[in-house]
Amino acid sequence: MSAISLEGIRKTYTLAQSEFVALDAVSLSVETGTIQGIIGFSGSGKTTLLRCISRLESVDAGRVVVDGADLAHLGGEALRLARRRLGIVFQQYHLLRSRTVAENVALPLELAGLNRVAIDSRVKELLKWFDLGGKRDAYLSQLSGGQRQRVAIARALATKPSVLLSDEPTSALDAETTASVLETLQRVRDEMGVTIVLVTHELNAARAICDRVAVLDQGRIVEQATVPDLFLRPSSAAARRLLGHNDALARLRTLVGENHRLSDASFLSLELVGVSAESPLLTQAARYFGIDLQVLHGEIGRLRDVPYGNLLVAVHGEAASVANAIQFFEENGSVVTRLNPYDGETNA
Repeated sequence: MSAISLEGIRKTYTLAQSEFVALDAVSLSVETGTIQGIIGFSGSGKTTLLRCISRLESVDAGRVVVDGADLAHLGGEALRLARRRLGIVFQQYHLLRSRTVAENVALPLELAGLNRVAIDSRVKELLKWFDLGGKRDAYLSQLSGGQRQRVAIARALATKPSVLLSDEPTSALDAETTASVLETLQRVRDEMGVTIVLVTHELNAARAICDRVAVLDQGRIVEQATVPDLFLRPSSAAARRLLGHNDALARLRTLVGENHRLSDASFLSLELVGVSAESPLLTQAARYFGIDLQVLHGEIGRLRDVPYGNLLVAVHGEAASVANAIQFFEENGSVVTRLNPYDGETNA
């Protein structure tokens, strides 16, 4: 079941008497209880999309369905009530410096018209859950960056929304604090059952906690996939650029340099996922086809328990034997790209 369904979202702005298309025919389904990542280069439309989901921005066309209600076509009291299903964590926190921690968390409840007893009870519950009980009466100036982010998340969850929208929650935080904030978001999903949409430019954040990731490029979603599929085998050119999968040729040029012993070699980039990453394919290819294989660069690991390997390999042998080896690699689940470091050409 989808917690959020976006259908053909279009958003334009008028700039200097010309139209700028920020979002163009964006469709996305976010399943209940998942963490959906949205990544892309600066200016790709990530924050605009989040603002359209929350109805901080109206759309020019399309539907924004949250828990069955189309926010794009609601207004007045109906929209105000529907938006209670959404919690929002802004990039710059947007907390009030004149208020204490408890008073910041209480603000959405006050705006919703709850009585003081109900507000105090909910605030106490949230401060305990977020380990902020000792900071109840503290002001923002007395908090660390991680504590401020936890206050912002607690405030966003005050009215018990079913969906949490989070815009760059780890920007400008150090590595340890980033890990803590990501762990908090994962606990929010796991223990509270809240569906999360995470906009981030930090690929490690998406890799760490997201179930699925959508890639935005120039206002369009160009790819949607699970984390292992996207990070290990991106299919779109934009995702490959974003994830650095186009760096193989540059790395190869650096490795080859003035090494004349490699001047007559063929060069392959091998992307191995799953069974192929755990099989002795290089050893088998060398034995079967009478070729010499030298690994110039290798990255081997696991992503969400999926084994993978990215290798740059120099191959010495007859052209027919090299071609047979490439076919062998491909038949055993490898993605193979032939690289030429001398003229910049690549041949899949």
